[in-house]
Amino acid sequence: MPDPGCYAPLDALPRTASGAQVWAALGGAGLTAGAYRDRQPGTGIDPAGLADLLTAVDARFSVAATLSVSVQLATALPLLATGGAPAARQALAGALTGRATLALAATDVTAGTDLTALRTELRIEDDALDVTGEKNWIANTTTATHFLVLARHRPGRHFTHFTWVLVPADAPGVTVRPADSTLFADSGAGHVTFDGVRLGRDHVLGRIGLGLPLFARHIGTERLAGAQWGVALCRRVLADTHRHLTGRPHGDGTLWDLDPVRQRFAACLLRLRQLHALSGELADQVALRHDATAAATLKAAAGATVHHVLGDCAQLWGAAGFTTGGIQELRAQAALFGIGGGADEVVLGTLADAAGDLLAALERPGTLP
Repeated sequence: MPDPGCYAPLDALPRTASGAQVWAALGGAGLTAGAYRDRQPGTGIDPAGLADLLTAVDARFSVAATLSVSVQLATALPLLATGGAPAARQALAGALTGRATLALAATDVTAGTDLTALRTELRIEDDALDVTGEKNWIANTTTATHFLVLARHRPGRHFTHFTWVLVPADAPGVTVRPADSTLFADSGAGHVTFDGVRLGRDHVLGRIGLGLPLFARHIGTERLAGAQWGVALCRRVLADTHRHLTGRPHGDGTLWDLDPVRQRFAACLLRLRQLHALSGELADQVALRHDATAAATLKAAAGATVHHVLGDCAQLWGAAGFTTGGIQELRAQAALFGIGGGADEVVLGTLADAAGDLLAALERPGTLP
């Protein structure tokens, strides 16, 4: 575990700092690299390092700012590291040092979970690329220096018809606008339009036609990050709620002395410990073996746990939870855990598809596929 003093650059920022400001502080202090094995995004996520960073950011800043950081740490940087051309290497170096901010532009104007229906198009010419389309509800849109854009280079839904391309935010034809959301303004959430953006062929990330396999590989680490962040968020909320309950007079004692309150709180603790244990058990399967079923399990568990814990804690806070910046506002932001990175219904479908293997594995104690 890092020396707590290493997070002094974060402590120097106000609690209202935006995601871009937090990202710059992390990179400037050399902390970003701690999320990766051998401190290199191209070698893969280090689960313990990633969890430490997310916990440190969550403890100090808003859900929106933490979202901005999480997407870059878990998904955007590792994906960018697949590019070997100078443009990608330069962007990666800037992102690691906090001088560049990345936006992962996968979600299209179509349903976010139906990537094979996306309409953003990539036309590949002999010596150039042409990008046209629109991406909606993208974190870091308004602060990005680079967009990692998933686009189709062929019509149809075949998984080989999609490619990643690196688009500088200042390229002619790129237009951004903020999303109409006060809840996620600090994440730089917004929409971006690409109107005939012309780029060199060296802006392709990875190989042409490997867009969806690359996405599947890296969305797993985003789901791991979400579970780790969910643990940190729930622990923080439960600690604050415990202080509130033990300090709130009721009768001859406090609210904490009421047995129904204690049991409701204990049920939240149980949920949190289950998510913590599951995150530890499946972390290497996701980070090292890119196990999609394990990643879906973590995503589903995180969404359910955060929803349960924050909902019950919001009830336990009573009227005080409706203060500006209070738990009811936090609860609304935390609904993200059941939607972003794959809605609950989608990831539960993945588990259902693997039902036979999962049930068979449970016959053998200590093993999971």
